Amino acid sequence: MKCALCGVRHPLEAVFWGTVSCMTELGLPEDILACLFDLDGVVTKTAVVHAAAWKEMFDAFLREREGEHFRPFSDGDYDEYVDGRPRADGVRTFLASRGIELPEGAPDDPPAAPTVHGLGNRKNVLVLEKIRTDGVEAYDGTLRYLEAVRAHGLRTAIVSSSANCRDVLRAIDAEDCFDVRIDGVVAAERKLPGKPNPDTFLAAAHDLGVDPSRSAVFEDALAGMDAGRSGHFGYVVGVDRVGQTRALYAHGADVVVKDLAELGGKA
Repeated sequence: MKCALCGVRHPLEAVFWGTVSCMTELGLPEDILACLFDLDGVVTKTAVVHAAAWKEMFDAFLREREGEHFRPFSDGDYDEYVDGRPRADGVRTFLASRGIELPEGAPDDPPAAPTVHGLGNRKNVLVLEKIRTDGVEAYDGTLRYLEAVRAHGLRTAIVSSSANCRDVLRAIDAEDCFDVRIDGVVAAERKLPGKPNPDTFLAAAHDLGVDPSRSAVFEDALAGMDAGRSGHFGYVVGVDRVGQTRALYAHGADVVVKDLAELGGKA
């Protein structure tokens, strides 16, 4: 639906959910000064790689624990308990959903250790193998949007629970697209709780010198939507790569797009 005031075509879903406001040509409210981007599923096509690694790891664990008639790790499990969360939190949350408790262990536990951190490290080994084998690919629409955002003078940050964030950005030659990086390494150093808590996004806004109310969050995970909502950010953009538009709105998105190119913007 094209807005008579700002001339921007608003998604019908945004009209339905009552989140329409007049926008700039970047598809953002006029008072937004900073854009905070998630990595996997927003900037890079690595969300599917992570999902596959989580499934491979958890299915092997459950098969060993419960036998061949185990209930496999599902797409719904990934969306609800794992996606967007720090690695150990994802392990802990999913296991709790199945009534399973494991010792916490330590962050440097070997992948074979039967601990929360051991399972998380086992998943990380698998995802790094998949990335090395298949490489890393960026979403062209996001890269073009990033270029436009920076050309219009907005500050940018990458906010990811991944400890491999910097390497992934370098692999797609996009490290210089961001003024600030808050990833799994930085979060551990600062003892910041991960999504769905808003702390990593709040830290990014702070490091950019921009109030959260004048910052926009770009996320594909439901946990990221929750973080954007609870952090009282000025605008929350849901990126729907897997057909969960209504869930993203229900978890706090102001608008949902399938690709950031839909928001507009020209460098």
